[in-house]
Amino acid sequence: MKKRNLFPFCWRDLALTALTLVCAIGFCALLRCADSNNDAYAYPIFLLAVLLVSRITSGYLFGLITAVLGVVGVNYIFTFPYLAFDFTLSGYPLTFLTYLAVSVITSTLTSQIKQQEHLRIETEREKLRANLLRSVSHDIRTPLTSIMGATSAILDNPGLSEEEKRELLTDARDEAQWLIRVVENLLSVTRIGNDQGKVAAELEAAEEVLAETVQKFRKRFPNMKVHVTAPEELLMVPMDVILIEQVLSNLLENAVFHGVSTSLITVSVEREGDYAKFSVRDNGRGIAPDRMANLFRSQLPQGELSSSDGKRNMGLGLAVCEAVVRAHNGTMNARNLKEGGAEFFFLLPLSTTEEPA
Repeated sequence: MKKRNLFPFCWRDLALTALTLVCAIGFCALLRCADSNNDAYAYPIFLLAVLLVSRITSGYLFGLITAVLGVVGVNYIFTFPYLAFDFTLSGYPLTFLTYLAVSVITSTLTSQIKQQEHLRIETEREKLRANLLRSVSHDIRTPLTSIMGATSAILDNPGLSEEEKRELLTDARDEAQWLIRVVENLLSVTRIGNDQGKVAAELEAAEEVLAETVQKFRKRFPNMKVHVTAPEELLMVPMDVILIEQVLSNLLENAVFHGVSTSLITVSVEREGDYAKFSVRDNGRGIAPDRMANLFRSQLPQGELSSSDGKRNMGLGLAVCEAVVRAHNGTMNARNLKEGGAEFFFLLPLSTTEEPA
């Protein structure tokens, strides 16, 4: 485990410390102008300065510096005789030790909170990777087995008719395409695995992203009806276009594979306040109520892992989709429609500084 630096130095922390001390001195000066006979306010104000610096800076260095400068500064500037040091003041050693203790305790607690937050982010990231790999191990094995079976049947049976060969090769092609989607999911997680799960977003036209995704989808599913709706205004959304297309592709494929009776898919984008809402609706069988709570988790039920159709699970794709949307500071959700079918939708902020409520 990497050893943590308890006394890191950076110019930002130095500037924040200097600004806090200047503010404390200025505030004390104003109070002394208002009441020149009372110096009791100085110590509490500088104690607050120690707390603030310890909280907003890293490690112990600047908290300790503020504690020392605070005690010395109060003694020199705001304690009679003014602009002179007097280390014989009653209780001075105790005050100095109290300041140091407050600084060390506050810095320790702050550092622990920051470290726990860092560990939480790392744990979530590792959990996503572990669950993803566990799902992928099954997802890859099943189509590979089908491809091996189809190609072996063609090689071992030269007497097969052209129609039978075509059917086997079509199955092998479909399985290979599914493998490509699995690999794309893995690459998507890799792309958001750095920089604490954030992405480099650039302004993109939402309508063009929908059109590109639907065009690719129609090549794979030419018999599926897809209806696209977009607002008249040009909606520019900050995004990693490759990742968002991956999300939309996964949602479209889920509508086909898990809707079972799906015959129409509606893809839309619209402005909703300060967010762009992307939606994929289908007229299939909807989402089972017992799956709704864990819909975006990559863990799969044990029974599903052992099923023959396990490669068509929602766990992998939706876990990746939710992670990608979250990396864009967005939110994702799903619901069953009253008229039948399901809707998956996600919100992306229209500004890179926006965060979902």
